[in-house]
Amino acid sequence: MAGRNVLIIGGSGSTGAEAVRRFRAAGDNVVFTYHRSELPADDLRLETGAVPVRCDVKFGNSVKIAIDKALHTLGYIDVLICNAAVADDTPVTEIDETGWEEVIDTNLNGVFYCVRNVLPLMIQRKSGTVITVAACERAGFPGGTAYSASKAGVVGLTKALAEEVGPHGITVNCVTPVDPASAADAMMFLASANARTVNGEIIGSKHAV
Repeated sequence: MAGRNVLIIGGSGSTGAEAVRRFRAAGDNVVFTYHRSELPADDLRLETGAVPVRCDVKFGNSVKIAIDKALHTLGYIDVLICNAAVADDTPVTEIDETGWEEVIDTNLNGVFYCVRNVLPLMIQRKSGTVITVAACERAGFPGGTAYSASKAGVVGLTKALAEEVGPHGITVNCVTPVDPASAADAMMFLASANARTVNGEIIGSKHAV
């Protein structure tokens, strides 16, 4: 297969779907995951030819199964995009443990499960691109304690991981989208040869992190 092999975690929402379209338009081979949005995922498959795989990123075993299916289709992964996320606007005095854990498990632990499964293969190949997503410009909004905490964790994970795997020829950067088009622009750039020296950066944030 020609083109890069791209796995987009959380590919059925607006930002993820735009990324699927852009990478497919560039001639890349794309597998994307979805959780509950089966019909939109199938529509995106018909539109682009990308391959959908169901996955609940809150659970490490679900992530492993999805990545194994992606590897069966792609052979190996050049670009991993961790885009799956949920938000909860419940005030901190009202959010219960279940609501808090839903956000943290999806937005932060899900990224950990994905990189834990994909990075050993990238390290073996001494090449790869990991892109995380954290809408940092929304940090601090009322009712956003769980979301903001999870995305701050993603930023910290990104920066530490970049230092850890950079010597293996792998870049790890974070995109903070303003809208789906700008997010896809940043993802396309970070996955390109022009970004091989960009590592541990937060791209598109309105504020310093």
